[in-house]
Amino acid sequence: MTLPLRSFLRRLSGCLAATALAASSAALAAFPDRPVKLVVPFAPGGGTDAIARALGVGMSQALGQSVIVDNKPGAGTIIGSDAVAKSPPDGYSVLVSTFAHAVNPSLMAKLPYDTQKAFAPVVLLARGPNVLVVRADSSYKSVADVVAAARAKPGALSYASQGNGTSAHLAGEMFTNLAKVQLTHVPYKGAGPALTDLLGGQVDMMFATAAAASSQVAAGKLRAIGVTTPGRAQALKDVPAISETVPGYAVESWYGLFVPAGTPTEVIGRLNAAAKKATESAQFRKMLEPEGLTVSAGSSAELGDFVQTETARWSRIVKENNVKAD
Repeated sequence: MTLPLRSFLRRLSGCLAATALAASSAALAAFPDRPVKLVVPFAPGGGTDAIARALGVGMSQALGQSVIVDNKPGAGTIIGSDAVAKSPPDGYSVLVSTFAHAVNPSLMAKLPYDTQKAFAPVVLLARGPNVLVVRADSSYKSVADVVAAARAKPGALSYASQGNGTSAHLAGEMFTNLAKVQLTHVPYKGAGPALTDLLGGQVDMMFATAAAASSQVAAGKLRAIGVTTPGRAQALKDVPAISETVPGYAVESWYGLFVPAGTPTEVIGRLNAAAKKATESAQFRKMLEPEGLTVSAGSSAELGDFVQTETARWSRIVKENNVKAD
């Protein structure tokens, strides 16, 4: 190859690289240039769905693009999570993750994705308690009543959850272990259907997220008899902590955003900023605070560290309590 030809090819290669870099930079600068999907791995009507829809309004304003909620329920959040894991890493598919994200790796024998490698963290949105609720006309007025009834008739009492591996499920499993009782778990595809059957009398109780149950409690249709946090929740001061009756009991629900691994850091940064902006709105905080949830939006790294800690914690608890997915 002659020197002039080599020189020409080097210059051509450099031009092509510069063109590709410029195109990539332009694409990032334009993000988002079409609607962004918030994938909710639960059915419509539950707490996660409500939070996603409120968040989407604020993020849409911050991003200057529509933010659409896409419900993909089933398999204990795995169906929705898998859809995001296999989406292009461009920031247009965002997973609204919950407690189950940290539990499924130890609870499920095999996942269609590697949780540690398939996702990149965006932001931890909020943390809060689950609430043990019964119907307003239930004879159970306290956690002690539930414990006494469950001991009198092992397995006769049932509790609903929004799916296997969710906080409502594991909260019940931990309760049975620590209180030394037997309860029958009835999983649903989302908090909405679970609460519907609770209200209809098909199940006896639910360790519901505060976000899902608060409106029914406020309407007088459900009675809150215990919170799952170690102590009483700030926004639910009149509701005793379950740990007051069952020592050592503690479960916390949370909400965060993840995108497919490989999503450019600049895109993650824009999604993080938009989500934080949305959580700062008076409307969003007004929705969360009465439900016992505390906004905790920080950096993407903070969510990554938090989930690693949660994953290790629940891996131990699942093993020690012999928790199994149905």
